Amino acid sequence: MGFLEIDKVTKIYPNGTKAVHETSLSIQEGELMVFVGPSGCGKSTLLRMVAGLEDISQGDISLDGKLMNRIDPSDRDVAMVFQNYALYPHMNVYNNLAYGLKNRGIDKATIKEKVHETADLLQISQFLESKPALLSGGQRQRVAMGRAIVRNPKIFLFDEPLSNLDALLRIKMRLEIKKLQRKMGVTSIFVTHDQVEAMTLADRLAVINNGIIEQLGTPIEIYNNPQSLFVAGFIGSPQMNFIDGELKNNTILTDSFTIPNFLSDFNGDVIVGIRPEHISPSKKGEINITIDLVEQLGSDNIIYGDLKGGKEFCYRSPGNIVANLGDKLSLSIVENKFHVFDKKTSKILN
Repeated sequence: MGFLEIDKVTKIYPNGTKAVHETSLSIQEGELMVFVGPSGCGKSTLLRMVAGLEDISQGDISLDGKLMNRIDPSDRDVAMVFQNYALYPHMNVYNNLAYGLKNRGIDKATIKEKVHETADLLQISQFLESKPALLSGGQRQRVAMGRAIVRNPKIFLFDEPLSNLDALLRIKMRLEIKKLQRKMGVTSIFVTHDQVEAMTLADRLAVINNGIIEQLGTPIEIYNNPQSLFVAGFIGSPQMNFIDGELKNNTILTDSFTIPNFLSDFNGDVIVGIRPEHISPSKKGEINITIDLVEQLGSDNIIYGDLKGGKEFCYRSPGNIVANLGDKLSLSIVENKFHVFDKKTSKILN
């Protein structure tokens, strides 16, 4: 049994919208779980049900062996970090950090010790007398995290906390959150729509689509073995290439290439998925494209071209490869590095 147990949880709003569908999930103590998916998929709703900010329509949520369904949010021993920081603008940083402890009736000496300890951990000690308006976005996010840490909760809940930060600061804060979580060993759930953020932070990922967990596993498991068309397209940057085809007598036929000796009892319409990084140049490659766009990233080039029939195809090449618009490229799939999905059900066949 996990430290946090989500058992067949469903959320139905008064207008009939079903945001979460009979979701079950077990999270171990000390684990950093990431809920990832597009906007509106139900990931934040699920997080808010764990926090007690949303009522549960059906199912149960248990934390450390205790049923949480009817427990008030303030009594759940969880701490939440929001996207908009949710700091008190009229209070300085010290009082923002101390507020929750004061409400619990903790004595001043203990509060002072905990606040200074947390401020040192987050390197914000110099801002304790400052108001939030005087701080940068990254500093405010540290204060928001500090307000959660100072309570020493059983579980941290992060609701897209980095979305308001610029790109470089997001990367820095992402690393800091990972290091802090490792150092403190507190069970954590992190919600994001950014799959790069999800891949780099998570011990395990729950990829959510339309209120359903489509796949659960470690980042590398999900990257290497996506179980559905949605997961394959959502995880990975640039996105996986998808080509329509037909599987007939163990041979995959597309308008652009053929893949023989694909062992399967299935016969019918399929979609072939190939990641841009799982392709290499070849004089007699089965994939031939005409380059129409090159994105130069320094270490890599992202090359876009058209397959026969006009279907766009993406290839990630080393940065030292010279690629010019209009050039023709002959490419081969790296051995067994492709995925085949049943076009009707979107489920993986290999």
